Amino acid sequence: MKSDLLSKIYNPADLRLLKEEQLAQVAQELRQFIIDIVSVKEGHLGASLGVVELTLALHYVFNTPNDLLVWDVGHQAYGHKILTERREIFHTNRQIGGVSGFPKRSESVYDTFGVGHSSTSISAALGMAIASKLKGDFEKEHIAVIGDASIASGMAFEGLNHAGVTDANILVILNDNAIGIDPSVGALKKYLTSVKNGKNPRQNNIIKSLNFDYSGPIDGHDLPKLIKELNRLKKIKGPKFLHIVTTKGKGLQQAEENQVKYHAPGKFDASTGEIHLKPEENLPPKYQDVFGLTILDLAKKNEKIIGITPAMPSGSSLKFMMDEFPERAFDVGIAEQHAVTLAAGMATQGMIVYCNIYSTFLQRAYDQVIHDVALQNLSVIFCLDRAGLVGEDGATHHGVFDIAYLRSIPNMVIYAPLNEIELQNILYTVQLGIDHPIAIRYPRGRGVLPNWEVENFGHYEKINWNKAKCLKDGTKVAVLSAGTMGNNVIEALKESTNSNEIAHYNFSFIKPLDINALKTIFSTFERIITIEEGVKNGGFGSAILEFAASNDFKNSIEILGVPDEFIEHGTVNQLQQLCKIDVKSLINLFSNGSK
Repeated sequence: MKSDLLSKIYNPADLRLLKEEQLAQVAQELRQFIIDIVSVKEGHLGASLGVVELTLALHYVFNTPNDLLVWDVGHQAYGHKILTERREIFHTNRQIGGVSGFPKRSESVYDTFGVGHSSTSISAALGMAIASKLKGDFEKEHIAVIGDASIASGMAFEGLNHAGVTDANILVILNDNAIGIDPSVGALKKYLTSVKNGKNPRQNNIIKSLNFDYSGPIDGHDLPKLIKELNRLKKIKGPKFLHIVTTKGKGLQQAEENQVKYHAPGKFDASTGEIHLKPEENLPPKYQDVFGLTILDLAKKNEKIIGITPAMPSGSSLKFMMDEFPERAFDVGIAEQHAVTLAAGMATQGMIVYCNIYSTFLQRAYDQVIHDVALQNLSVIFCLDRAGLVGEDGATHHGVFDIAYLRSIPNMVIYAPLNEIELQNILYTVQLGIDHPIAIRYPRGRGVLPNWEVENFGHYEKINWNKAKCLKDGTKVAVLSAGTMGNNVIEALKESTNSNEIAHYNFSFIKPLDINALKTIFSTFERIITIEEGVKNGGFGSAILEFAASNDFKNSIEILGVPDEFIEHGTVNQLQQLCKIDVKSLINLFSNGSK
């Protein structure tokens, strides 16, 4: 009977005490350990299963943490975390106060660089390698592990371009599994496919042309071959590139066969792989599906409508339109900057372009939003999915900065729908014709209207531009909400002891503000409370303060939102509680509303 090896490995030093032939057993145990934990606790599954052998080989061959290992994105780093002193607490992964779902410098010396957005690993590892040389350390190894979807991003090419003209001691490992979250796209993917299939002449190697010592492609699940090749590369100085081929979801049949669904499958049966289905009946729709179904319906009626997403067709539900109108809906890969300027180019030719980017990822294209869209006043429609607190993915993925970073840009309109109906109607309204770019921000997860599709889908109403709406009258206090936070206010007011004193106004238009409504509100109420699911610094509440100052109003103003700190991972409700914008916190606040 085989002994349990994984339980005896606290860190890579323990791993390196094993014989090489024992590593296959460790791989099997590590893979099962990941499956057992993620099946119950949820998280990213397929990517980490695909790199079990690579993870073991890297920590076995290289002297981590002295040798520096950088993971790109971090979806694939669960095995790395388990082998680096976090096995016993890995069950807290992505839970509030627990292990982060991504490598994080403050969590471990083995996490050399914090990641969450893609395509940063090569630049970071190159920076480390150059710094090592400047400090006189010519032996330290610097390894970047990057996927085929991430290496197609512009920043990855920038890193490769620079590394190729240095003598830095850097090893780039391409984990090629032909998929990111959705299948990889583009000409580079086709090139890599031809390399794997042996159809591309070796003298036509794009990586060799960039002055890298290229080897591969090799089987990324063949431990002896991986270890042999890594040991060979360890002796070679300068920029090196190893191309490995892996299967995302390796070791769990369903995860191998359905790689999109098993990227982050939720809870599932660890022995069979069957996903535990959550009851869908009588639940409100996901906001992403409201977007996806609405834009498809509108595209059927308006041939000028275009959809663009950078590598998130499933997550954004643009996939609905891509399946029906593939010539008018585009997945451009992990290339947010390109997505924005592509949309701008199309807008110059009279197309109606919905550019769907997660709020946290639009940060990567800030210059393009300013320079290529807003400065030219092009009517690009930015649909910012996952705006607000997103939950267990944590600080790298929260979409809490968009109001603040977009509000300062001239020509930019910002709209945050209260619910599914407002989202549907703004998507309809903008395609009728607008004179400025607009950002429509909406959260991850489900809305509030279980019967939206039956009762409202396809029944469009034009939104009154730049108008706030009074949802409830009151006598002393006015609560001004932006976006879906208004639903928390509605629920809290139902439970508050003195709700008759509290009025509620919905400001879906965050920019420009309804100035007439604000003048009425400030002339009527003693106390103003603003609430938003975004950072308080520079956000919706700041805009209200600016209005009050410029119009010489002296009312008491309280701003609720995300404080000036990075919010870590936990459930959305837990994180709203931390920020004091959940329903219970609002009930407590409103019960003292007139004091």
